[in-house]
Amino acid sequence: MPVARPVVSASTRSIASASASPTGPSRRFALLGLAALALALAACRGADAADSVSLDTARAELAAGRAVVIDIREPDEHLTGVAAGARLLPMSRLAARIGEIPTDPSQPVLLICRTQNRSSATLKALRERGYAHVRYVDGGMSEWARRGWPMVTPPR
Repeated sequence: MPVARPVVSASTRSIASASASPTGPSRRFALLGLAALALALAACRGADAADSVSLDTARAELAAGRAVVIDIREPDEHLTGVAAGARLLPMSRLAARIGEIPTDPSQPVLLICRTQNRSSATLKALRERGYAHVRYVDGGMSEWARRGWPMVTPPR
């Protein structure tokens, strides 16, 4: 039994072969799209892996007294609980209270917020002002709470 063959003209042949090719336009556009997405995500993040510490590291450094942890959430968020020993310095008051951030480069400062979005943005602003020893905590207090780690109620 004869096999039906599609009608292929010179113009459709070039399109069909180009799109089937691993380097055809479709694949090239897909790769360009992925590259653009990766760049956009990197730009939105505004910080790289060297700018952050894991939640485990932050907890250990705080407990050992090797780092100052600054909770930059707002006062109403602090009411849900804070890490024992963390300093409370709301992001909205940071400009007025910037003198409370240790300037000694041998004293690591770790910023923590609810999810890490504000702390990574605050890190960028502090770095622009010369605070090279500041990093932010991956995951934030929402991850701290999810893990069931102890929290304290801040003084009013």
